[in-house]
Amino acid sequence: MEGVPSLEKRVIHLNIADFAVAVERVVDRRLKTRPVIIAPGGARAVVYDMSDEAYRDGVRKGMLVGRAKRLVRTAVLLPPRLDLYERAMRAFSAYMFRYSPRVEHGGVDGHAFLDVTGTARLFGPPQDVARRIRLSVREGIRLDPIWAVAGNKLVAKVATRLVKPYGEYVVADGEEERFIAPVRLSLLPGIFPPELARLRELNISIAREARRFSPCQLEVLLGRRAPAIYEKVRGIDNSPVLIAGGGGRVVEEEYTFTEDTSDDAVAEAALYRCMERIGTELRRRGAGARKVIVLVGYCDGLRAERSILLKAAVSANGALFDAALCAFRLAWGRRVRIRHLRITAERLAPSAEQLELFADARQERPAALDAAVDALRQRFGASAVGLGRGLPAPAGRRN
Repeated sequence: MEGVPSLEKRVIHLNIADFAVAVERVVDRRLKTRPVIIAPGGARAVVYDMSDEAYRDGVRKGMLVGRAKRLVRTAVLLPPRLDLYERAMRAFSAYMFRYSPRVEHGGVDGHAFLDVTGTARLFGPPQDVARRIRLSVREGIRLDPIWAVAGNKLVAKVATRLVKPYGEYVVADGEEERFIAPVRLSLLPGIFPPELARLRELNISIAREARRFSPCQLEVLLGRRAPAIYEKVRGIDNSPVLIAGGGGRVVEEEYTFTEDTSDDAVAEAALYRCMERIGTELRRRGAGARKVIVLVGYCDGLRAERSILLKAAVSANGALFDAALCAFRLAWGRRVRIRHLRITAERLAPSAEQLELFADARQERPAALDAAVDALRQRFGASAVGLGRGLPAPAGRRN
């Protein structure tokens, strides 16, 4: 509206460094001064998280446990406890919801974004909000987050990386590009190792140096990802802080296998049954999902998560399952049995499909079948009818 000033966007990024280790140290104070490595058992197990002491001695996430133990022989080795970290993350997030409903976090990684745009009249400047959250978290659950305030998620996250493991940072509005200029490219989220290696071949290691390239020149070097990297090295990030869960904004299903499995057919049948229930709930709400996330829980305690973005909001069982199956196959990347599945449909939007004037009957059949199955289950119960696709067929073990 004319005469109404636009709000200055302000995003807080909070990060509890080495989150899994920090949670374990709250549970057992004897770990406070000792190097800690968190990893599952097994000959080919890899490091899930490590303390700052172990990091300084060369231990990294994804490193084989045997090598990590040789680097830090005095380290305490603990198995990952994902359920414990999830509970800690929910408790951590609760302190942020006091200031804004726009809270986005990554599950069990100790990172969270908080959009406090327009809340200054209620709660004061963003840096005051961040300090209050930090103090509340320290007093309430004995965890100590670092924080940064900036005009977008990218810059706020980079700022916390610069002050890790302890500290705070405020990037003034309009200073994003100047702030990013001297930062090493390896600290910018979303630039992948092959891209960093390609740029290093040209002796480019900081953002300022990468800005010398035009979008066309970057495309020659980096391909389709060039436009995104062109914006990152300038501190540009227009992505919103997504609202994490709750309030009817997501639909989620979980499945735990009675026995750990490495059978593709068994796993995919369970996945389809979950997607059927998600599709039924979406159609009941008159909504469709634009994003499907699949989390795979392995029998050794580790988890992997992958997501698929859809071009439009969909609620049909077949389309949802195809997206979930793609994400599932990306997530199940280890030769380890799986124990648990979690499927989440996000970015819900009204399902208002435009009917074609001369519709293809083959396109109408899946929608009619979904509607008929929904009606039968509503009348006779959820187990009254099912499709063969949801039944595990005889199949070989996963290789």
